Amino acid sequence: MFYVYVLYSLKFNRRYTGLAADIERRLLEHNNCKNRSTKAYVPWKLIYIEEFKTRIEARKREKYLKSGIGREFIDEILNWPRSSTE
Repeated sequence: MFYVYVLYSLKFNRRYTGLAADIERRLLEHNNCKNRSTKAYVPWKLIYIEEFKTRIEARKREKYLKSGIGREFIDEILNWPRSSTE
């Protein structure tokens, strides 16, 4: 299985969207500063996850969630005001 996930930086009010086969390991990597694009914003909290059978399906969804309309979708389902810090 593959997972598309959204993380939230507790200190910096930022979100990160990614894809992983092992979501628990990946969250640990983010919080242990193993990812260059997220290490400045630790700690991260998992706020949204979707599961897919194939990597191709997951990658399509990840690209959608990173788009403007995808970010609006996340804001809507989490009932958050639209943010400009992404």
